[in-house]
Amino acid sequence: MEVLSKVWKELTTYFKYDTKIRKLIYTTNPIESLNRQLRKYTKTKSLYPTDEALMKSVYLSLKEATKKWTGRIPGWGEIYSQLSIYFEGRI
Repeated sequence: MEVLSKVWKELTTYFKYDTKIRKLIYTTNPIESLNRQLRKYTKTKSLYPTDEALMKSVYLSLKEATKKWTGRIPGWGEIYSQLSIYFEGRI
């Protein structure tokens, strides 16, 4: 019962935010997109000679993926204002 109480407390904290902020928190599309792009660059090799080679490949694929991050979040001005209120002094 104590675990359920803790989970409920964390869940109700989530609902104190505006729907736009909740959508920003909950959306997994950017994460899934990044994972897809990483797989695209690393799937051609099934075996890397060293861990360093794998790290270089992941680094280069991340660098390539960030070139596409030009889109803006709809309503960002309003979201930023609300986050500034909730997390005063942190943003």
